[in-house]
Amino acid sequence: MFGFGKKKDPEEAPAAGWLARLQQGLGKTRAQLGASLGSLFGAGRKLDEAFYEELETVLLTADVGVAATIHLLDALRARARRGRYSEAAQLRDGLREELCAMLEVIARPLETGSAKPFVIMLAGVNGAGKTTSIGKLAHYFQAQGKSVLLAAGDTFRAAAREQLAAWGERNNVTVISQVSGDAAAVIFDAINAARARGIDIVLADTAGRLPTQLNLMEEIRKVKRVIDKAMPGAPHEVLLVLDANTGQNALAQLAAFDAAVGVTGLVLTKLDGTAKGGVIAGIAHSRAGGKPVPVRFIGIGEGMDDLRPFVADDFVAALLDT
Repeated sequence: MFGFGKKKDPEEAPAAGWLARLQQGLGKTRAQLGASLGSLFGAGRKLDEAFYEELETVLLTADVGVAATIHLLDALRARARRGRYSEAAQLRDGLREELCAMLEVIARPLETGSAKPFVIMLAGVNGAGKTTSIGKLAHYFQAQGKSVLLAAGDTFRAAAREQLAAWGERNNVTVISQVSGDAAAVIFDAINAARARGIDIVLADTAGRLPTQLNLMEEIRKVKRVIDKAMPGAPHEVLLVLDANTGQNALAQLAAFDAAVGVTGLVLTKLDGTAKGGVIAGIAHSRAGGKPVPVRFIGIGEGMDDLRPFVADDFVAALLDT
């Protein structure tokens, strides 16, 4: 692999330990990109059509997506023309900078100070990692000095309630659940409990569902309406949890859930288990010219601290820099 020259304000730099873990977590995508890009941008490689075709293949293989790949290639061609470049090595920093610029559009941290409690509803397909993400988010917000309450809104699976209860015990936070009853009732009770107790953050789980399950998509719309009745203006954030292994299918999931409940942020999980980490670029470019949906958090491991806010420059540095 090769270095792309970091251009980071020291005050914004993450702890070295996190950047190392991010590099390790992105290992599969990083290894795939690194070997190919190292060869592509090697000394003496000419900037010709064969170079751009190979770069296109590399980006598509990392699941950057067709539209985002075309955008990056067009931007690099323009840079080469402006700079009158003749060698591929001259575009090394250009790729890093263009990728950062693309991702910065969706790298917006979640601010939770606008309401108390600040209600976050999580949605997603089965197996995306919603319940685990809630446990890690509870830990993250507690580290910020916030009090947290969990709502076990996945009433379809007893295992989901048990899993959330285990996370609640691990984080020493209250979990509101019911053995029977619907998700909306559970979350309604949780919000009222949080208001009574002065809780800062409510994390509301919901059952996994496929966009094609129209009855379940209607149910999640109902859940959102009931949350608004419990606390006008809530949920204040609707997080869609996406499994990075799904690649470009993540864009279809985003479109479906956004149409149903108005997604305001994304959690991208399991980046450590896939070579398709480039899907973040596809997500960033999917609404080019429109209102992008920010990636709030990324998950790169099983540890409690392995779900962190998404920072574009850190991500690209971990992906491309040595």
